[in-house]
Amino acid sequence: MVKHLKPAAMLLVIFTVLTGVVYPAVVTGLAQLMFPNQANGSLMADSNGKATGSSLIGQPFSNPGYFWGRPSATAPFAYNAAASSGSNLGPTNPALMAAVKARIAALKAADPDNKTPIPVDLVTASGSGLDPHISPAAADYQLNRVAKARHIKPEELQVLVDANTESRQWGIFGEPRVNVLQLNLALAQIANKP
Repeated sequence: MVKHLKPAAMLLVIFTVLTGVVYPAVVTGLAQLMFPNQANGSLMADSNGKATGSSLIGQPFSNPGYFWGRPSATAPFAYNAAASSGSNLGPTNPALMAAVKARIAALKAADPDNKTPIPVDLVTASGSGLDPHISPAAADYQLNRVAKARHIKPEELQVLVDANTESRQWGIFGEPRVNVLQLNLALAQIANKP
């Protein structure tokens, strides 16, 4: 019996060291060398160099002086990366309809003069519940509210939105999109200039 346990114990130690120490160290080292930004969470920093969030995960913004992102479907709190999921509510579900109506009411209350149609991505959550992007139409919808709150001309803000709009990946995949955190960081920088 001891004759069989000794090789088994040796293999356990060898594979524990290989798969538990060597392999993770090699993968981590290669990731840090080849893709340091992605390996460290794609963090974005403010003008002081302080990390404010990841470009891959949405964040809640409710101040009228900032652009707002897509609603989050995660629980127990919004944009919880540990609970990434959609709401799984169908289009005829009363709970989804009530949530959308409440979001529409909040948008109208924040900008009562805005009579343009509300883009769907401002009232519905993404499949992951963590989407950091909105459509250019959703950013345009918010221009006047943010401009009023910041005392900036809407045209000046439009230039900022256009500068922070990402095009389709490789020119063919996806749709143009605006990273809300990146846009709000750029907005904070122009607001801090003398």
